Amino acid sequence: MSVFIKQLLLGDLENFTYIIADKDTGEAFVIDPSAPQAQILRELKVENLQLKGILLTHGHYDHVVGVDKVDVPVYLSEAEALFYTPQAKQYMRTADGQKIMLGHFVVECLHTPGHTPGCQCFLVDGNLFTGDTLFMDAVGRTDFPGGSSQILFQSLQRIKQLPDATMIWPGHHYGTVPHEALGSLKKYNPFLMCEDVKQFEGYLG
Repeated sequence: MSVFIKQLLLGDLENFTYIIADKDTGEAFVIDPSAPQAQILRELKVENLQLKGILLTHGHYDHVVGVDKVDVPVYLSEAEALFYTPQAKQYMRTADGQKIMLGHFVVECLHTPGHTPGCQCFLVDGNLFTGDTLFMDAVGRTDFPGGSSQILFQSLQRIKQLPDATMIWPGHHYGTVPHEALGSLKKYNPFLMCEDVKQFEGYLG
């Protein structure tokens, strides 16, 4: 059985919030909440799922709505900047390569800095949730405090080493499709096609 994924387009910035779950156990994580808690809890109720934790790809305000109000662990990279660390009742700091159980599934944390110092992606059952590291047609900005185009370029090289069949689920709907296989993105996302940092920075402008 595959991991259950529900992609929700929420918030004012075309954010994607995700519910991922093991339907056999009913255990669910929410990735990057971008709407008030009540709205997401309604979605969990519709699917008959129990919230076990919140996974944050990074700490920007539009990805952390309501994390201060939930009584479940909130997972954020140990490398995230303090000024991007929101309030939460139960924090769990994650390390690169750390594995978190979701029912029978394993969620692996991949540190992919560049947009912020603590950006991370979540890999589960052949699906990669990339937050603001990688979009369908673009990548995250690097001109915010703590951002780095050179570091982001290296993070993208790491992502490119994953199997082409890996499904990419971005943090915003900044493209023509809401999700796509990595192999396809390599063929049309110009940032993934860059051969070096200089070319990459030229595309960033």
